[in-house]
Amino acid sequence: MLRLLVSAAAGVCGWHFEQAPHPDLDAGRLLYVGIAPRYMANRTSTQNLRKRVRYHYRGNAAGSTLRLTLGCLLGLEMRRVGSGKQMTFGKSGEMALTHWTADNARVRWVEQDETWAMESQFVSQFDLSLNLDQNRHNAFHGRLKELRAQGAHHRRAPGHPRPAGG
Repeated sequence: MLRLLVSAAAGVCGWHFEQAPHPDLDAGRLLYVGIAPRYMANRTSTQNLRKRVRYHYRGNAAGSTLRLTLGCLLGLEMRRVGSGKQMTFGKSGEMALTHWTADNARVRWVEQDETWAMESQFVSQFDLSLNLDQNRHNAFHGRLKELRAQGAHHRRAPGHPRPAGG
């Protein structure tokens, strides 16, 4: 069982992977930066580094853009869950992704208040191939958007009806 000893403070976390999730990416290199909490103008977030890192390792694609990205890069099939509005990789796909992440993902973090400012700086200054937001300058950005769109198309293919309003 994976045991996470991550701070319960606000901060920024950086992710690299022992095995790259896609052939166009390098293993062992920083590929993604995430923050906890996000900036919320109208309420206080309850998120912290420990909760976010744990969710990226063990949650599901509906609640983690990193898991969604990794699953799409690894070719996992998306499925509707619950009321049909949320998409995940299904029980077996999420379990496979959890195992892949436990075997390959490595995370480092720094405690920091007002994390959203640091995230913007990191995305603009580093080559973070798995961050989509604020990252159009990255060489892998277009390919990643394409792969995620293919996952969206695949999950809405015949036999996968589109949710109301979606």
